[in-house]
Amino acid sequence: MPLSPDQIAEIEEQRSNPQQTLRVVAPGMEAHLYHAKPVLDHGFVRVIDYMGDDAAICQAARVSYGKGTKSVQNDEGLIRYLMRHWHSTPFEMCEIKLHVKLPVFVARQWIRHRTANVNEYSARYSILDREFYIPAPEHVNAQSVVNNQGRGGVLEGAEAARVLEILKSDSARAYDNYEAMISQDGQEGLARELARMNLPANIYTQWYWKVDLHNLFHFLRLRADAHAQYEIRIYAEELCKIVADWVPFAYKAFDDYRLGAVSLSAQMVDVTRRMLKGETVTQETSGLSAREWREFMEIVEG
Repeated sequence: MPLSPDQIAEIEEQRSNPQQTLRVVAPGMEAHLYHAKPVLDHGFVRVIDYMGDDAAICQAARVSYGKGTKSVQNDEGLIRYLMRHWHSTPFEMCEIKLHVKLPVFVARQWIRHRTANVNEYSARYSILDREFYIPAPEHVNAQSVVNNQGRGGVLEGAEAARVLEILKSDSARAYDNYEAMISQDGQEGLARELARMNLPANIYTQWYWKVDLHNLFHFLRLRADAHAQYEIRIYAEELCKIVADWVPFAYKAFDDYRLGAVSLSAQMVDVTRRMLKGETVTQETSGLSAREWREFMEIVEG
């Protein structure tokens, strides 16, 4: 169950008591408040709070640029200029606070983005729920033969069934032992902070994650990318939908100049110019390594 009965009751109570405010509100984001967006089999993302909108980005930029900017450039044009030229500070004026439920192994990837404020559910204080991420059959893949940290083809038939059964049985057995260790039925019981070490990395945890828009865009540029691991990418894709409703001008600029753009090395730019002049360039004559050439050709050929 993505949300517990207590969480559902709390959300319903909050939604039933809207408060009047004088602060800036973004209608698109207001529609997301207190709605949990399901992700994976037991996870979710929900917006707890936010600050700012597209106008807040422009307001901050115009403080830096001085009077008169608005008369020569509209908000969308200014935001696109800021994004195009990597002016990040105005985007830091917007913030979002999220409640995320996610598998522990996804959380360990996510926490690598150290520019946010995080408070995680404490397994020292509370007992974790019996909820584990078990991938759908179409996401059970073999190891990639060209990328040491990526997936290859989908496992099928008996092999896929064998792997899924191992995942399920190991998860259940680990949790059974966890419960047995902390039980105080006829015994003193092991401390929760010690018993948790036996739990697998696919058990679900929860946290509050607060981040400014600039650093959120950096997170999304990496984690919503097609090369990101599926289990974190699906969270990033859900966040993209939320951000697009919150700051539509900023998100469109981000999509155009970051998410949908590519980066070329100086050598790749040189090869591109040579190709445009009609020269036939091969990996051997390009000056690029075999891996760089493969990545370059993925960009060129689409």
